[in-house]
Amino acid sequence: MPKHIILVTGASSGFGLMTAKALAQAGHTVYATMREIKGRNASRVAEVADWSRNRGVDLRTAELDVQSDASAEAAVGHILKDAGRLDVIIHNAGHMVFGPAEAFTTDQYVQQYDVNVLGAQRVNRAALPYLRQQGRGLMVWVGSSSTRGGTPPFLAPYFAAKAAMDALAVSYSTELALWGIETTIMVPGAFTKGTNHFAHSGLPSDTTRAAEYETGPYAGITDKALKGLADLEPADADPAEVAREIVRVVDLPFGKRPFRVHVDPSRDGAEEVNAVADRMRREMYRNIGLENLLSPADLIRSTSAR
Repeated sequence: MPKHIILVTGASSGFGLMTAKALAQAGHTVYATMREIKGRNASRVAEVADWSRNRGVDLRTAELDVQSDASAEAAVGHILKDAGRLDVIIHNAGHMVFGPAEAFTTDQYVQQYDVNVLGAQRVNRAALPYLRQQGRGLMVWVGSSSTRGGTPPFLAPYFAAKAAMDALAVSYSTELALWGIETTIMVPGAFTKGTNHFAHSGLPSDTTRAAEYETGPYAGITDKALKGLADLEPADADPAEVAREIVRVVDLPFGKRPFRVHVDPSRDGAEEVNAVADRMRREMYRNIGLENLLSPADLIRSTSAR
C-alpha cells in the first residue's frame, strides 16, 4: 500500500486531530495544520510531537490559518519543501455557531463562510497547481449531514456555510477528475459528544435579539433542540469513526474511492437525500455528454503505458 503525504486543516482538536493521528498510525506522513503554532497552540504542537515520537509514527505540525491566502501558500510551500510532494488534502477546518439566525450579524455570517468555505478555496488555490502537475491526488472534504438531512433550529449560519462547502466540493470533483484528482465528501452526523464542536460553538453578537427568542414564543426551544440532538445520538456513537473512515478512503486504490461517505449514528436522513441528489447529478452529466468527468482519469498509468 502506498504511503501518502497528507495535509489536514483544522487539526488542533476534534475530527482534525483524530484524523491526523489515525492517518499517521496507518503509516502516512501527516501534517496536522493549525493556527498559532508558536502561540496559543504551542502546547498542542508539543503534545503532537511527543505523541508521534512515542509511537514511532510520522505526524508533523505546520502553521496554517485558512483565513489567510499567504498562510495557505506558505503552508503548502513548506510541506512541498519538507516532504518533497503532497498527495492528499483533508479539508476539515471549520467553526460552529449556535443561536437564532436573526441574532447573528452580517459579519458573523461572513466569518462562517470565510472559515468553512473560503478556507478550503485558499488551500485549493495554493495546492492544486502542484497536484494538477503531478497528475494524481485526493481531496477529502469533511462536510455535515445538516446540508441535506434534518436541520434543527438555531444553527443557520453553520448549516448555510456547510451547504456551500458541499456545493463547492461537488463542483470541484468534476473539474479536477481529468487532472487525476479524486474527491470524497465525508458526511458526519451531529456528534454532540467527543469533540469540541458544540462546546466551543460561537454565539450571536446581537444579544438583545437573541434574548427575544429566549423570552418570547421560542422560549425553551434552544435547550429542547440541544437535548433532542443529544438524545438522538446512540450511547456508543464514536466520533473517531469519522477518522477511521477517512483512513479507509485514503488507503483505497486510485479509482476505487467513494464520492460520498456518511458517518451518521443518528440517521438524520442525509444519506437518503444525498443518494437522490448524487444520482440526479450523474444522470445530468450523462445527458449533456460529460459522463467522463464523473470518474478520475488515471494520468500516471496512461503516461507509463506509452
